[in-house]
Amino acid sequence: MTDDTPTIIEVTGADPYPVVVGRDVLGGLADHMPPTVAKVLVVHAPPLAPVAERLREQFAGRIEVLLAEVPDAEAAKRVEVAAFCWQIMGQTDFTRTDAVVGLGGGATTDLAGFVAATWLRGVSLVQVPSTVLGMVDAAVGGKTGINTAEGKNLVGAFYAPRAVVVDLDLLDTLPQNEILAGFAEIVKAGFIADPVILDLLEADVAIATDPATPVFRELVERSVRVKARVVSDDFTEQGLREVLNYGHTLGHAIEHAERYRWRHGAAISIGMVYAAELSHLAGSLPADAVDRTRRILASLTLPTSYPLGRWKTLLATMQRDKKARAGMLRFIILDAVGRPRVLNGTDESMLFAAYQEVGE
Repeated sequence: MTDDTPTIIEVTGADPYPVVVGRDVLGGLADHMPPTVAKVLVVHAPPLAPVAERLREQFAGRIEVLLAEVPDAEAAKRVEVAAFCWQIMGQTDFTRTDAVVGLGGGATTDLAGFVAATWLRGVSLVQVPSTVLGMVDAAVGGKTGINTAEGKNLVGAFYAPRAVVVDLDLLDTLPQNEILAGFAEIVKAGFIADPVILDLLEADVAIATDPATPVFRELVERSVRVKARVVSDDFTEQGLREVLNYGHTLGHAIEHAERYRWRHGAAISIGMVYAAELSHLAGSLPADAVDRTRRILASLTLPTSYPLGRWKTLLATMQRDKKARAGMLRFIILDAVGRPRVLNGTDESMLFAAYQEVGE
């Protein structure tokens, strides 16, 4: 296989779909549309406006393309923004045979998926992630959602796309700090399922994080394969899929505390250090694996600590987290690298003890 050959990673289950990874694969977007489609709503963040216009030109004379420019990052994931998209669809007689395209980072694809899942109780969806985070995590797996004042992703739906088109060309203009933030989810995939990811990052982090290198593409594909395997077996998070929340319980609470002004990857980075410390306190993970977690994340210039005085606020937010059950906090911890499990009903003193190792 050459770098010009797209890689097809299949997500199986009740609603199977392909994840297409490669360069210059956006030109084949029409192949993933329903045969009867007449209109496509492209939901995109402002920086992607030129790409959205290219899609309009690509479909010219065959499909009517409607553009919905939405705020960048987490500001897009509000009910008012979803209502803006619904308004466009209603005013243009958007039918069940039409389709939505989510073009942008993880927040944009989350919003676009939610809009597609809720309009007429479900229309076709194709995701086109434009960030590392979107490519390896948010756009794959069918989780859609918006935020509320009480927490992140509390309103949403599981809704499978027809396809996910991962065009690595879209990363060529992405700032390096955005690329590195997205690597938090790649690191997560390494710790929960694929240790080779960690080895590649430790071998040469500069090469691993350069979108022009084969190693970068390998890391994206490995991470997508981890996500695809898990969601194929557990689409609606009844069991196995919970392992994908490694680092996310505290990470989401930090995002909420920062009013979503932090990059998702930065918050999840701290969350993974916390989960590693909790794993160690639970007697599951040796200290050197905790040190390795910090070392890898630091090599990506991601944060590994958070103010100690914020604990009570974070704890209250975690108790409202959608992963909690009957008020009982649930954390994903590691028995070893590649061996995640659920930790239930942990004593609050132990949770705080782990946080003290993260606090500054």
